[in-house]
Parts: sequence; structure tokens; C-alpha cells
Amino acid sequence: MLDHQYSEGMLNAMNRTTAIYSFGRLARLPLIAMVILLSACTTVGYYAQSIGGQLNLVLKARRIPVVLQDPATSQSLKDKLGTVLEIRGFASRELGLPENKSYTRYVDVRRPYLVWNVFAAPELSLDPVTWCFPVVGCVAYRGYFSKKAALEFAQRLANQGHDVYIGGVPAYSTLGWFSDPVPNTVMHYPDAELAGLIFHELSHQRYYIKDDTTFNESFATAVELEGVRRWRTDAADRSGFSSYELRRERDQQVMNILLRYKQKLSEIYQSEISDELKRDSKDNIFQELKQEYHRLVAGWEGYQGFARWFEQSLNNAHLISIAAYFEYLPAFKALILNHNGDLEGFYLEVESIGRLEPEARRARLHELMDETG
Repeated sequence: MLDHQYSEGMLNAMNRTTAIYSFGRLARLPLIAMVILLSACTTVGYYAQSIGGQLNLVLKARRIPVVLQDPATSQSLKDKLGTVLEIRGFASRELGLPENKSYTRYVDVRRPYLVWNVFAAPELSLDPVTWCFPVVGCVAYRGYFSKKAALEFAQRLANQGHDVYIGGVPAYSTLGWFSDPVPNTVMHYPDAELAGLIFHELSHQRYYIKDDTTFNESFATAVELEGVRRWRTDAADRSGFSSYELRRERDQQVMNILLRYKQKLSEIYQSEISDELKRDSKDNIFQELKQEYHRLVAGWEGYQGFARWFEQSLNNAHLISIAAYFEYLPAFKALILNHNGDLEGFYLEVESIGRLEPEARRARLHELMDETG
């Protein structure tokens, strides 16, 4: 991301992603062999930066207990890392998330984000440009450990006529192929947000299907929200939880607006009117979106958590970057309710739905959303 544009709530969640650099068993090959093997799929340079960036994280990460014993570690960082270990234990013990070494180590990357993701969409379509990779399948973004490289790639896409957007990613999951560390990029988060991040990323390790970003991210967001609700209850004396609920309420209000205007745009793009009229309508809809947002926040007593995101020149790629995390969220929340909070039963049904063919999978999720009204 060019700046920290998002609130500590919903829009932060949209900056987290499954790493497209997680090559599964290929990650165990020597670097040069991997680059040669994968060069037929995409540019050698892209895979080289991906592999190099991931290996750099692995080599720099230190076990949290070691960091806690280091005299050079500030007390504020020690306090936050102690909370991380508590959250990590809660995730496996109470939420049924994988019990492994992920998020038991800390790394300082000395930059504000781990990677920068590039999203793209045609000028008059909300169908994202996708890129396909080993193990994770096809995803609606492409990630770079260098902001400069992300900007250059985004410019190439823009030159082809696409709408583009670059979003900074403070944390991501490698689906369990590496022991993902907790980075310095999230140490400023309130405890509830930090818990949500860890729950979200571990959810990808619990269940993930290829070629369906929206399914994967909506599922992980549902587990995140349920996990934070339970963590808040379990640690009721922690500070910051009273404001967390208010942030989540505001998150949902903004998301409702974004999804509503996304639907308006989709209807315009699918209509029979001329491309010129579609462009005019597109401009008007984005203007209306911003106006409605400003009317909403006028009643928020000065809170401007989303201001920088809405100050941008919004386009189709911006909407694509948020849709994946929330489009099927009501369906997964309904599943949790259907199982009376039994997360193991919930996970089993998620796996069952995930085994369906894509069209049947979407239909089942829409059925669940219809149940919520």
C-alpha cells in the first residue's frame, strides 16, 4: 500500500492475503532449481523475488521466547509479543486451528508492509485479472516484496487499459508450508485486531481450496470474527475491546455501501448501453459512492478510519480488492450459527461445500446467504 490507508478494522483485513509465493513441496528445492522449473509459467524475475523475499523472512525470524529474553527488546514489544503467544495458544486450543510453529516467531522487516499486492480489472468489468501459481491456484492479485516492483507492474497493466490498485499487505499465510512469523508490521495493532489477524491467517492453514479467492477469504474472515468474539469473552478484562465492537459496526456499514455500489456497477457493465455511456455511469457511481460514505461518517463524531482509502481515485480494482473478503461472509456466519457454534462441525461442512464444483459451491453459499435474509 502506498500509505496506511485503512482503518484498524475491516479494511485492514483486506490487506491480508494468502501468499502467492507458497510453492508447496517446490519450496524445498534449491532456489536456482525452483527458478528454472517455474520459468515456463511466468518470468524468472518474479519468482526469484518471491522466493528470495520469503527466504529472507525465514532467515531473519527469531523465536518469540528468544526475543523476550533479549535485553535490547523494548518493554512495549515484549508486552505485545507476550499477547501474541496467548493468542496463538487460544487459536489452537479454542478454535481448532493448526497447532504448529506459525506465529511463534518474530521478524522485523524494517518496512511498513511485508508485500505489496497488485489488483487489476478491465475498464468496464468487475471480473478480476487473475494469475495462476503452483499449489494456491489462480488468485486475483500478484504480490511483490518491493514497492517499486509493484508500481512498475501496475503501470504495465494500466498501459494495457486496466484499472489497477496497489495495496500493502502487513501479513500473509504460506498455508503451513513455512512457519509464518509475526512481523513488526502488525505490532501497532490493538490486541483484538492482532488476534483477528492470527486467527484469519491460521484459518487458511486449516482449509484452503485452489482457484477460489472469494471462498477462502470469506471463510477466513468468518473464523476471524468468531475467534475475536470468543477471545474477547475469554479475556474480558483486556483493554480495547469496547472500541472493537464499535469499529466492527462501522466496518459493516462501510462494507454494505461498497457491496451495494459494486452491484450497481456490475449491472451497468452487463447492460446493453454503449461503452461511452458505461464510462459516464461508472464515473457517476464512484462519485455517488464517495458522497454516501461522507454522509455516513458525518455521524461518526470525527472518526475518519477510512478517509485515505476514499480520498483515492477509486476504480474497479479497488472494489475487487475488498469483495473477496466479505462477499460470502454472511454464508459462513450462517454456517457457524447452524452448528450452534460447534467449530469442528462448521469446518467439516466447509470442507464439504469446498468439494463441490464451482457453480454448485456458489449456489450453496447463496442459499446460506438467503437464509440470513
